[in-house]
Amino acid sequence: MAGNTKISGRLPVARIKRPKSLAETVLHQLRQSIVHGDLALGQPLSERQLADDLGVSKTPVREALAQLRAEGLVLIYPQRGAFVFTLSAREVHQICEFRSAVETAALRLAIARGPDGFAAELEDIVRGMATAQRRGDQRLYLSLDTRYHAAFFEHCGNSYLRDSYERYVGKIAALRTHLAGKPLHTKLSFQEHRQMLDTIRRGDADATIAVLDIHIGRTRETYSNGIEDIAAADKGIPEAS
Repeated sequence: MAGNTKISGRLPVARIKRPKSLAETVLHQLRQSIVHGDLALGQPLSERQLADDLGVSKTPVREALAQLRAEGLVLIYPQRGAFVFTLSAREVHQICEFRSAVETAALRLAIARGPDGFAAELEDIVRGMATAQRRGDQRLYLSLDTRYHAAFFEHCGNSYLRDSYERYVGKIAALRTHLAGKPLHTKLSFQEHRQMLDTIRRGDADATIAVLDIHIGRTRETYSNGIEDIAAADKGIPEAS
């Protein structure tokens, strides 16, 4: 009856998305520039120059650099200024150890908790990677590579694992971009992505993790063999603040 109708007071419309603040926009732009290699590893970063290039004041740039420093993508040295991160051989090995630990844990959980949905998403990503390779679109391929590994954490059902990985995903993606200049590495990497997808479809966590170990281990060895082109930290650069 009309007299019993309850009025909730809630509007039957879609929630309005809050637009990004200027600081968030600058942060996203600078993060992507580092991840995609537009800003090279070890490159000095001038607040004034970045502000001019982006058409903003220095304040959002300064805020963005502070956040990127927290994410490990920017290093700040007393009396010298800000630089895009660079890594020593020891640090590269530590990142690979970190990846191995958290990605292995996330993979086991994702396969145990929902292998079909997990495999379906990875299949879409691998299909996109193959298309990007055919088109020679390296930037898209690398973005999809990052999405592939992020899917482990989206499907694992553990927010602590996901949050731990997200803290360093930008740095991992930037290192991935750096390795993309080595064609053999990229070719082998794509083969391993396909192999992991095949074993995930079968629900075989042990076989998947065996491929992941090779995948991350070869990344570590590739950096070790050509570490001089990124390891400014091995050349006596003082510790960042």
